[in-house]
Amino acid sequence: MGPYRFDQLSPELQAIASDNFTFQNWAKTFRCSPELLFEPTTEEQVRQVILLAKSLNKPLKAFGCGHSPSDLACSPGFMMNIDKMNNLLAVDTKACRATVQAGMSLHKLHQVLRENGLALSNLGSISDQSIAGVMATATHGTGAEYGCLSTMIVDLTLITADGSILFCSPTENTDVFEAARCSLGALGIITRMTLQAEPDFKLEAIQKPYKFSDILNDWDAVIHSAQHARVWWYPHTDDCVVWRANRTTKEISRSGPSFLMERGYGFHAYQAMLNITRYSTYLIPYLTKLMFNTLHSQPVQVVDVSNKVFNFDCLFPQYVNEWAIDWKDAPDALRKLDKFIADNDLKVHFPVEIRFVDEDDVWLSPAYGRKTCYIGVIMYRPYGKPVPYKKYWKGYEDIMREYNGRPHWAKAHGQTRQDLEASYPKFDDFLRVRQQLDPQGMFLNDYLRRHVISSEKETARL
Repeated sequence: MGPYRFDQLSPELQAIASDNFTFQNWAKTFRCSPELLFEPTTEEQVRQVILLAKSLNKPLKAFGCGHSPSDLACSPGFMMNIDKMNNLLAVDTKACRATVQAGMSLHKLHQVLRENGLALSNLGSISDQSIAGVMATATHGTGAEYGCLSTMIVDLTLITADGSILFCSPTENTDVFEAARCSLGALGIITRMTLQAEPDFKLEAIQKPYKFSDILNDWDAVIHSAQHARVWWYPHTDDCVVWRANRTTKEISRSGPSFLMERGYGFHAYQAMLNITRYSTYLIPYLTKLMFNTLHSQPVQVVDVSNKVFNFDCLFPQYVNEWAIDWKDAPDALRKLDKFIADNDLKVHFPVEIRFVDEDDVWLSPAYGRKTCYIGVIMYRPYGKPVPYKKYWKGYEDIMREYNGRPHWAKAHGQTRQDLEASYPKFDDFLRVRQQLDPQGMFLNDYLRRHVISSEKETARL
């Protein structure tokens, strides 16, 4: 069957459809051109698109802002964006819970929660994503006693491949709920969620420079040195910074580099210098030391509302890779990574970002069943231009595998189904639920077949 044309759609679906759309992720590393894009505003419209895809045997994938640095959202068939389904549906200020449409962005969620005296307990680095997107991949922040964002889900509504609308919670459609808390978009379209929040709060964050070797030798104390702790290591050096954030009632304030210094030098000048190092890679260690000395060698203190402290500027397009291991193993793994970089004379970018997440029971969460350290590596693409990264990635992933590492689902990685089955005790349970809900594979795509569904050993895309 050939492509389905826009003019073949019913007038109702034409009103929410486009036929000349190309999806490209934020990092500009993956793109696709689906036959049709749908932007529904109601659950009934979502159902109608699903039923059309089913009748035509077309694949269907939902996507949000496109921040996943992988092809997880791509589809050659139909694509759906539910950003227009972004309303607050109910709020219980006493229980600190809010029910929202799943297309709402985190930016808007912060706003509507704050209007009701609430806030999320933890966040990742950015808030551009939709709620559905961050939950689909068990997105995380940092904090030894705080789980990934998927642990905040109280209940959800899922529309499945046959058009059924399922309300799922710990007591209703229980297995579907457990699988859907980190669904990878493989179970259907999630249209609403109830989230557990807490009373609105401010954070005081203090970032200080340290020697990385000292931090590795005092690991457990660093993990528990604040409610939220994060380490940035600067490869080719023994430099790092530790960012620590705690709830506070202090007035909003800031000390540290000026906005002009952070934006003018830390973004524009840095990108220009990174571009030069594309032709002279031997300069990268010197640039790393320069940036540390200029921007990060002095303490920084910030007090602000929680989301503004949790979030920061991710700068420009990049290749990224991030895996989760048991946090007790992280110092050894990081020492091995340092040795691998030196032994292979690699020239890599800073930072190696290190974050901590409490164990959880979300079936496909990388933090399932263990206290977790996420270790993220990065290679920036100045002005969107390519840089070498595959040798670095392979060495990094090999080290992570030594410690039963689990990759971040949103990011490109090299694990196969067999690898993931060995890492996740509930992997087969997830596949069972997926098969029950979508036996024809409507919500599958290349990423899911490569990493999750395939039973053959194959080389996964890097």
